[in-house]
Amino acid sequence: MTHLRVDRVAVTCGNDRLAVASRRECCTVAGRKHCHSIAKSILALFVSFSLVTAPVWAAPSSSLGTVVYADRARVGTTPAFVGTTIFSGDGLSTDKSGGIQVRTGAARLLLSSASSAIFSEDDASPAATLTLGSATFSTANSNAFALHVASAVIRANSDQPTIGQVTVLNPKELLVKSTRGSLRIAVEDDVREIPEGAAYRVVLDPNAAEPQGPRGAGTKDSSRTPIKAGKSKFIWFVVAMGGVTAGVTGWALHEVFESPDRP
Repeated sequence: MTHLRVDRVAVTCGNDRLAVASRRECCTVAGRKHCHSIAKSILALFVSFSLVTAPVWAAPSSSLGTVVYADRARVGTTPAFVGTTIFSGDGLSTDKSGGIQVRTGAARLLLSSASSAIFSEDDASPAATLTLGSATFSTANSNAFALHVASAVIRANSDQPTIGQVTVLNPKELLVKSTRGSLRIAVEDDVREIPEGAAYRVVLDPNAAEPQGPRGAGTKDSSRTPIKAGKSKFIWFVVAMGGVTAGVTGWALHEVFESPDRP
């Protein structure tokens, strides 16, 4: 009888061990399944986040142009070299005897000595804001490039090859000349045409008194009465051609803009 009870106890204990082991195995399996479920959820969340953020990380800003000539010039604070890529927001500047030229698709911009400009985009087209000095631009069509000076926007008036020159005299006054083709100058909804060969001194504050002639520019005002301000956003004065192109050499105009394979 004693031996039989021992066997029952042994059997009972054995059954208990099997039950505990079985429960442990079930818990282990359940734990593994739970861990796999959590891992899959984390992985799915990571993949979803990657799909949302990948375009932002993988899409660097597109370039606007390339430097094709540089002499004592800078892009930001770094010396500019031929081949330097220009992006939106890049600032270009030149020393007193320097110069820089940038090719932007179907247009080119030549920044004269002691000048500065900041590149940007206008409706996905290259543009620049001239903040100091003088710039000459050439375009193959009216949407190829736009040059800003304060609130004024100057661009080609047609899809014909066009060359324009702009000089900043002060924050509200500039000289604009069309060397080839006609230009369009706009200040908000006030849009006017500058015909080929004409030059104007533009005053962006219509309420200002008639400005003095630009010092050292070698220009003369014509006897023609300036356009009255009224509701106009600017007034302009016809100026003689002499001296307007003094800052741009004949070599630059011919080599940069007149070659048949260039805009």
